Amino acid sequence: MKAFLKNYRQSPRKVRLVAGLLKGKNVSDAVAELDFLAKRAGVPIKKLLLSAVANAKQQGVEMENLFIKELRVDKGIVMKRMMPAAMGSGHRINKRTSHIKLVLGERAMTNDKLPIIKTKKKVRH
Repeated sequence: MKAFLKNYRQSPRKVRLVAGLLKGKNVSDAVAELDFLAKRAGVPIKKLLLSAVANAKQQGVEMENLFIKELRVDKGIVMKRMMPAAMGSGHRINKRTSHIKLVLGERAMTNDKLPIIKTKKKVRH
């Protein structure tokens, strides 16, 4: 129940903002949050999440039991480019990329309810 996205062309710093919102959430809650998130990294992470859910379904795990166990954003390759600057010099521009690793965990759902303990109400006189 893993999925990877390698060399995604956005800096890890920006992608980690989205990843921080989703850690530990149920899959259905995470998908709903990504639908309305105003960050560019939301769309590829949602696609990655749905890919991990499909991988879990192949192993026979229900979507309702899944949660995001690990969502890690690492630094990918950095493409170096040059921008012309004053007096014939040049400044380097770094085009950063991200590696995203998503691991889903399974929560054991139990239908057993906790026993209800009845207490006596105190009567004031």
